Amino acid sequence: MSEILDPKQPTGTSNGPREFLVSVELYVPTVASFGLRKPVVPRRKTETSKAEENPKSLKEKSSWISVARTPAGAGQWRPATCKLMDEDESCSLNIYVEETILYQTIYVHMLNHTDIRLADSSLFLRKNCMALASAGGQRWGSSVNTEPIYFQFEDPDMCNTWLVLLRSYSKPEIYGQTFVSRGGGLYRMWRQVELSILQGRNLGNHFKAQTDANASSATLSEGDPREADPVDLDAFCEIHLNDNICARTTVKKGIGSPDWHENFTFSDLPPFETLEVTVWREKRLLKPMLLGSVRIALTNFRRSEAVEGWFPVIQAGGVSNSIQVGEIRMKLTVDEEIILPHNSYSDLLTAIRDRNVLEWMSDFERRLHLRTSSYQLMCIAIAKNILVEHITEYADREVDGTPSSHNTIFRGNTTFTKTMELAMAFYGKAFLESSIGSTIRRICSEKIAIEVDPVRSGKGPKEVERGVDQLIHWSQEVWNQIYAVRSQCPHELRRLFEHVRKLVEKRYHTKDSQDAQSRELPWQSVSAFCFLRFIVPGILHPHLFGLYPGLPSAHIQRSLTLIAKVIQSLANLNPNVQKEEFMRGIKDFLKQNLPAMVDYILVVSTPIPLDPYSPHSGHPAHSHQRLDVVSSLHERSTTMPVLERESIPLLPHVLDIPRHLACITSSVLRSARSADPKGKFSEDNQHLSGLCAQCFDLEDQSLARVSQLAAVESYPIALKWDIPRITSTVSSAAPPSPASPSKIVEPRKVSRPCTAPSSSDLSAADHRTASSGNRIPSSPVPHDLSSLRRGSVSDIPSSPKVLSSPEDRSPRAINRPRFLRPKSISADSISSFASPAGAQSLRSPPELQDEASRKRKNVLQGILTKR
Repeated sequence: MSEILDPKQPTGTSNGPREFLVSVELYVPTVASFGLRKPVVPRRKTETSKAEENPKSLKEKSSWISVARTPAGAGQWRPATCKLMDEDESCSLNIYVEETILYQTIYVHMLNHTDIRLADSSLFLRKNCMALASAGGQRWGSSVNTEPIYFQFEDPDMCNTWLVLLRSYSKPEIYGQTFVSRGGGLYRMWRQVELSILQGRNLGNHFKAQTDANASSATLSEGDPREADPVDLDAFCEIHLNDNICARTTVKKGIGSPDWHENFTFSDLPPFETLEVTVWREKRLLKPMLLGSVRIALTNFRRSEAVEGWFPVIQAGGVSNSIQVGEIRMKLTVDEEIILPHNSYSDLLTAIRDRNVLEWMSDFERRLHLRTSSYQLMCIAIAKNILVEHITEYADREVDGTPSSHNTIFRGNTTFTKTMELAMAFYGKAFLESSIGSTIRRICSEKIAIEVDPVRSGKGPKEVERGVDQLIHWSQEVWNQIYAVRSQCPHELRRLFEHVRKLVEKRYHTKDSQDAQSRELPWQSVSAFCFLRFIVPGILHPHLFGLYPGLPSAHIQRSLTLIAKVIQSLANLNPNVQKEEFMRGIKDFLKQNLPAMVDYILVVSTPIPLDPYSPHSGHPAHSHQRLDVVSSLHERSTTMPVLERESIPLLPHVLDIPRHLACITSSVLRSARSADPKGKFSEDNQHLSGLCAQCFDLEDQSLARVSQLAAVESYPIALKWDIPRITSTVSSAAPPSPASPSKIVEPRKVSRPCTAPSSSDLSAADHRTASSGNRIPSSPVPHDLSSLRRGSVSDIPSSPKVLSSPEDRSPRAINRPRFLRPKSISADSISSFASPAGAQSLRSPPELQDEASRKRKNVLQGILTKR
């Protein structure tokens, strides 16, 4: 597991290379492990003795960390050491197995930001994993292996630290770098896909596929009237983005209709191509068998618009011979944002900071009907270190001592309570894992089935009594773990809980009250957030909090529900309230643990002096290496162009302020046009009116920058370079996307140009690549060109695209080898699909209003995209 090997300040200075060392767990595929020594196997006696001493801990570990299926066949996890070396003109990552065997060398300065991403925990059932994708010229190894390299770090803080460190040496997706010296470019891009795989039907049944030969992706079906006999099978899905596996679902049993209800989020993606969901049938003692797949062209989707429906699962066999083997219901949202330099958002950021961030959340939800922008606003407040202050200020208004404010705390669903839930989920993720994660996984992996209701079970009193004893046992196990880690409560949550407790004491005058229930009200107010809205939901739905992969079975879900009821009763500090007769047997358990619950509430609602180097302080600053990385970034940032510097996320929470502002801008524009096309709210909400005006100004800037890049792209100088000029836009005569519901789109005044790279980008990148290609040693083993990742030197276009390479203007990396990057397929990040009234409010850049620009629009028909 991850461990800092060198706690001292990095050895690098301006006179020598800078080095960083870390220990990780490395996934080694079977093919790549042939040339390595076999891992040392502990003696059997030691294993037996450990199993006898603590059998539950071994069971717990295997339930989460064991690898059931792997993306590249069988493999193994082995201890490894990573050594990152910054030598000014290059940066390499050496991976050592068993401390001395060099397994791989990755040339990080040749990678794109999108090649370095967090790996979904569903791939290996391991958390804190990172994936590095690299092609032949970007890595060296003793074996032929083009699969991504997977690491597992010790904790989230270490994983985030190395994610930021590696990206600081790689290439961000910046457009217009070569001809815009100030700022280092025009803009950068960010992409994300949110996918929910909900359920399947008729899986295993064979039908003649009803597909369109001209369609570029799967077609949504409203329902298949064909009857078929259900097939009893165990099925799981694998998710591939741009032909790279990214995640997989759990195996679900079902007679042709398994229920998954599993959500996946893939961020920091390269230019969109295809999303493929393959459906596998699993049989005991046999290899999984491929049933079919759903292949979707992501370029056809409108940005930030959810599409949900049944997608046909097609068995390969050509268009004419395709066989449909069922359907899966999915929900898909595709996001793609243009991110301007930070100074472009200065006015918008000032407007947001002039008000309480919770007031903006309230306006966004009530006036613009935005329910997803609260997270973006919260991230900005966290980055500016003002979230806790704003929540406490807002709480002072809502908790005023009246009966309505009492309901707000305990049963309300207001902006205050929703923001508290967001803050607890953000700050307390590791705390929740420590509190209930291991015990919940034991319950799920051991398939604990608890039932205390005689009506449900249909059994006699003895069986019911045995069920009560089992419920008390597991409730005690859960509570013991919760209580044991109370000191690990994050500092931010302690401040929030303390403010709620003292605010209730002040407004309800509980210290002077003679009523015992009134004196307990401050403690109950803390438990109303800590347990009712945080820990208990984690027990009820562990898959939603990343505590367990997949939806638990019905019997396990019933057990978790009963345990959650017991823990919530304990948090309410009232052992006598049990509505169900069969739950009265736990009174003794509640009375026995009430003092411990009061102590728990006092601990988590009392801030302690923050020691940044304590691993139990609840603050990620305890990592020495994180401080070293931050120091290194500050030192190197002075030589970086503006956009490149801003593309590096902020530690410790890996936040990107311009990206969050870009997401807010796009959401506000889309909703403002539909919710208020005539500006009705401008009379009674000047704050929201001013914010929308600034968002329209930012859209104008984005359109102007994209148009500027498109104009340079069309300059004839590109003809003298031997580079394929293939347009990547969809013709206006092309049929609508069959994967999205048909909608009438109103024409807009301004066409949406693609984020096309400039010709100078292409020429400069080609010249640098040719001149510096001999500097980096290549793999001695020939590689298959078809398996290369995008962004490599030998990239062979498999779909229409234009390649580009931004130029790094920093003195440190002026001679750094740069590689070609594929162009963005679309720049539909600020696009709108408005009514005619709303479309008239879209203000076009001045350079697109004259007659010459309208004529040039016809010339650039292959570059501009109409949406």
